Amino acid sequence: MKKRYLLLALIVLSIISLFVGVSQLSPMDLVDFQSEETQIFLISRVPRLVAILLAGAGMSIAGLIMQQLSQNKFVSPTTAGTLDATRLGILVAMLMFANASMLEKMAIAFVFALAGTFLFMQILDRIKFKDAIFIPLVGLMFGNILSSVTTFFAYRADVIQNMSAWLQGDFSMIMKGRYELLYISIPILIIAYFYANRFTVAGMGEDFSKNLGLAYRRVVNLGLILVALVTTTVVLTVGMIPFLGLIVPNIISIFKGDHLQKTLPHTALLGANFLLVCDILGRVIIFPYEISISLMVGVIGSGIFLYLLFRRKVYA
Repeated sequence: MKKRYLLLALIVLSIISLFVGVSQLSPMDLVDFQSEETQIFLISRVPRLVAILLAGAGMSIAGLIMQQLSQNKFVSPTTAGTLDATRLGILVAMLMFANASMLEKMAIAFVFALAGTFLFMQILDRIKFKDAIFIPLVGLMFGNILSSVTTFFAYRADVIQNMSAWLQGDFSMIMKGRYELLYISIPILIIAYFYANRFTVAGMGEDFSKNLGLAYRRVVNLGLILVALVTTTVVLTVGMIPFLGLIVPNIISIFKGDHLQKTLPHTALLGANFLLVCDILGRVIIFPYEISISLMVGVIGSGIFLYLLFRRKVYA
């Protein structure tokens, strides 16, 4: 899986994404900068494309970091409770800080996402039976507990419908002024690239890392902070996108191995491509209506996840 092919696919899919939708647009419509078509293109289509690229790359890298630090290929924000902890944080922000700004709500959701991820890692340290499939099952159970708590309090506060909006990832409402929070993912991805070698060493275990002089806990904590930040920005802007951080790093590792600095660009590109494909399919299958991105990624991603499970069993 070569980088230039991923880049070429990204360019082609991006062009398709810009001109697929309910409003029919063509390149000739953009000649007049004052036309309605140009305004739709600039206010809706371009922001949507940028949001897809940032969310796809960000969530894929978050999954890659989690898998490296936990030493388990089936750990991701979906299977470690990070998404569910973020959703609980959003509920707390809605109930207790109703008049807070978006950045303040993001800070609250980030604290919950980080706390949930740290708690999962602590649970991971205490599990003696570290089977590759057993660990993500524990994470899913942990996430379901958090989700149940969120649903209970949302029901008591009569905001269950508002919370359902955070459950379904959706790009249809993305437009200028409602996606810029995702730009936080760019410096996060840059930091992840510069710390990639340290994450790789940390993934070999605490004792091995300390023997090489690596500040193991500091590196792990930084990685979890990056994961929590990316997850929070994506959930606040788009909603929950399942499986993305789980399947994309696994596909890349099959072809490129586990050296984080070498696989990180490929993971970001494949994540963006995968999310673009799902979004385009969601717009054309029942045109002029749309299928939510969380449903498309969930259906396709769950099938790929099952394939990865059976593939591991075959090659075990």
